[in-house]
Amino acid sequence: MTDTPSELLRLASADNFRDVAGPGDGYLTTDGRRVRRGVFYRSNELQLHEADATALAELGVRAIHDLRGALEVQAHPDVEVTGADWHHVEVAGIPMEMIEGLRDTASAERVMREVYDAFVRSPAARASYATLLTSLATGDLPQLFHCTAGKDRTGWAAALLLELAGVDRETILDDYLLTNVVSSATREKYLALVAEHLGPEKVAVYEPTMVVEPAYLWTAYDAVTADHGSMDAYLRDGLGLSDPLLERLRERLRT
Repeated sequence: MTDTPSELLRLASADNFRDVAGPGDGYLTTDGRRVRRGVFYRSNELQLHEADATALAELGVRAIHDLRGALEVQAHPDVEVTGADWHHVEVAGIPMEMIEGLRDTASAERVMREVYDAFVRSPAARASYATLLTSLATGDLPQLFHCTAGKDRTGWAAALLLELAGVDRETILDDYLLTNVVSSATREKYLALVAEHLGPEKVAVYEPTMVVEPAYLWTAYDAVTADHGSMDAYLRDGLGLSDPLLERLRERLRT
């Protein structure tokens, strides 16, 4: 396990990279403990400058879990990080065919809610999240997981870890929403491309697909409640994770 400084490490070429534990000494849990820093990291795609790849290697990252689809990986393969094994754990993200013809903000928001619903209800997504959490519980530390923007597929994975650690849901939501702050420059870059290629009037239409919103995360939580009754039941029955494995993951997450 790697000791890390209390300040938040920032990567110039991966602006949504951060410690799952949060800034400072790590998020408080409801029973007065803290989430352990330097264990699990989250990020957007690893199109890294050399200095940033070196920084990840110096953190001692041993495994990288790429949640992107095959075409996303092929288009923008991760930069190799010395000492880290790369694993492909695909989770379906925002379907391109669903966003190419977006006409208004409401339709974009509807697509995003459908994506989050699928994180919980799609058998393929459940299998991939089970694989990810199993690896995080059993593999050498520290580990990193990411998708393209590091906000949706990665955001749900981070929420699950903070749930397991015993962090209150308001803090989990605040952590989820940090994406809108730390990756604002990347978002503005892509919205500028939308304005250039599709017209300025399309910026507002596409913006909901480039941010995180409370309603998106609550959609996933609502699916958990509707289908499984509780987060514990979702993790055990929906993802098929054993109590000993979940307890091992909790131990890794908590100081």
